[in-house]
Amino acid sequence: MNSVDVLNIKIDSINCDDLLVNMKDGIVFTPNLDHLVKLQKDKEFYEAYKKADWVLCDSRIIFFYSKILDKKIKQTISGSSFFPKFYNYHKDNKNMKIFLLGAAEGVAEIAKNKINDKLKRSIIIETYSPPYGFESDEQECNKIIKIINASKANVLVVGLGAPKQEKWIVKYKGKLPGVELFMALGATIDFEAGNVKRAPVFFQTFGLEWLYRLVKEPRRLWKRYLIDDLPFFYLILKQKFGFYKNPFEKL
Repeated sequence: MNSVDVLNIKIDSINCDDLLVNMKDGIVFTPNLDHLVKLQKDKEFYEAYKKADWVLCDSRIIFFYSKILDKKIKQTISGSSFFPKFYNYHKDNKNMKIFLLGAAEGVAEIAKNKINDKLKRSIIIETYSPPYGFESDEQECNKIIKIINASKANVLVVGLGAPKQEKWIVKYKGKLPGVELFMALGATIDFEAGNVKRAPVFFQTFGLEWLYRLVKEPRRLWKRYLIDDLPFFYLILKQKFGFYKNPFEKL
């Protein structure tokens, strides 16, 4: 499969239709600007990304800027757009059993019921919303593993936010032998439950979904979008002119 080097990761250059046909197993990560900035400083996050089998472009801004690098990514495939296409593609696949892990208490269960009602079958077989700080509680993590294994799910959708969800998947993947496909999809569970609304199509098309979300949740997102993510643009220019260096690569 073709890929495009964007800073220190390789993003798959694939369209959604081909992805649906070929994605059978593995780990799926969906980088956006925030991920790419964090990947310059967080080595554990970077090492988790190196273990991903599918790295999909989750940002129209990254898509646009790949053109600057003269290595255009074929298509933006955001997690929140891809997941409904994925479960609709597999709606008649009786072997497809999905577990939703994440979101606030009760939200994943709402998402489960809405998806199953839409497909008129129980493709989402179980959910769990972990408590705050669970990732540092080994006992809680072992409880989650037991719940997932008992469910007999073969697809795990994790919506815990980055880099928590990616690190958790890589750390515990080996304890989940029945799961074939792991997808780290951020706020997707909230979107499916209707707890959070996606930006209108206009904002999505022109790479302005971040602006819509900022207006909706300014107190939570202003620092991320207006301060933390700004280094991305400088780093892309450095890559364009050959000055970018992978901070974790041995010299």
